[in-house]
Amino acid sequence: MYGLIYMDHAATTPVAPEVRREMSLYFTEYSGNPATLYSLGISCAKAVGEARAKIAALIGAKPEEVYFTSGGTESDNWAVKGIAYAHERKGNHIVTSATEHHAVLDTCAFMEKCGFKVTHVKVDKHGMVSPDDVKSAITDKTILISVMHANNEVGTIQPIAEIGAIAKERGILFHTDAVQTVGKIPVNVQELKCDMLSVSAHKLYGPKGVGIMYLRKGVKIESFMHGGGQENNKRAGTHNVPGIVGIGKAAELAGPTMKAEDDRIRVLRDRLQKGILERIPDVQVNGHPTQRLAGILSVCVEGVEGEAMLLCLDMNRICVSSGSACTTGSLEPSHVLLALGIPAERAHGSVRFALGHENTEEQIAYVVDTFASIVSRLRQMSPTYKSK
Repeated sequence: MYGLIYMDHAATTPVAPEVRREMSLYFTEYSGNPATLYSLGISCAKAVGEARAKIAALIGAKPEEVYFTSGGTESDNWAVKGIAYAHERKGNHIVTSATEHHAVLDTCAFMEKCGFKVTHVKVDKHGMVSPDDVKSAITDKTILISVMHANNEVGTIQPIAEIGAIAKERGILFHTDAVQTVGKIPVNVQELKCDMLSVSAHKLYGPKGVGIMYLRKGVKIESFMHGGGQENNKRAGTHNVPGIVGIGKAAELAGPTMKAEDDRIRVLRDRLQKGILERIPDVQVNGHPTQRLAGILSVCVEGVEGEAMLLCLDMNRICVSSGSACTTGSLEPSHVLLALGIPAERAHGSVRFALGHENTEEQIAYVVDTFASIVSRLRQMSPTYKSK
């Protein structure tokens, strides 16, 4: 009998043992404030600087372009609001995509209440944004483009470098939410041609409550947090030293193993997908068939509610999501799946498997068997499902 099988790594990842060990010292022996001038504080400031350099190395940035935040949501908020308010004399128009994380979509909705205009570029049936559509959405009032690197629900990887080139050519600032990609696939801010990039530690085997925003040197942006002079007077608040040390260690660990781990997880994901499609009829795979993160498999199962499948899987100690973890509990179908053109009734039957470090071939076989049995049983009770 298997213990807990965790397949929700797009929602969060367990903290790596090496990360925990390094962090623990900064809860006890090195618990000082890095803003102080005595030796304990200086030791903490040095640790913050070392973490900044590790993250910069992972994403191809300069250390002084890495700013610590409380996570991806804050970084997204800061990018959208900070650029909007800093450049509103130039224009009031923002371009984003229909499948962004709510940290961007809801922030853009807030900015609309403040008098800004927002264009939501549509995606194709695979969730892909067309760079030409982004270009067409630009006006002489556009000050920001924000398109996520890879979608958290279906895993589709966007043509960020092409969009970044368009933004650069038009003199428009460009932000990408890379929460799902940093530490999983190569991310280089120079190659992506982005001015801002969001990262969250707990998506790459680091702790919750800490993230970064890459901010290209010279970009004018309003501060999001006011108070002290931390982070070069751009983000006030006492540094979360254990968390910062944790994201630094997670970044250091990710680089050398990224390619091998991506290849391993892709094999597992493909085996899971093949098993589900062979064992369960009337299942649709969501997202791009090739330009998709290795670890994400999103499916819609006809005639069955996603919540029912999730709860039955949980009873078998298998952890997955129905759509995005950030919207679990909502009765509304996923905005991402709807944007792909999937009907609402089918979108309600979605399940997202998100694989990670600890998943194995044996677990995949067990999950396929268990999932097939659950779907068969639920369909027998379904008043809407009719086998073809």
